[in-house]
Amino acid sequence: MRVRGVLQRMVDRWEERGVYVPGEDNRVVSPLRDFGWLLAGWCLAVALFVTFFVLAG
Repeated sequence: MRVRGVLQRMVDRWEERGVYVPGEDNRVVSPLRDFGWLLAGWCLAVALFVTFFVLAG
């Protein structure tokens, strides 16, 4: 539950920068706005990967 809360706060922070509005396709792609969940998931995956090798070593 705690990890989900941290992940939710990260995504919420990224989404506060702006959200996708249908019809505004002429805007420049903002990675934080458009791919917030993907970036948060990637950060979590990297953290788990590093943690795994720290515990294995």
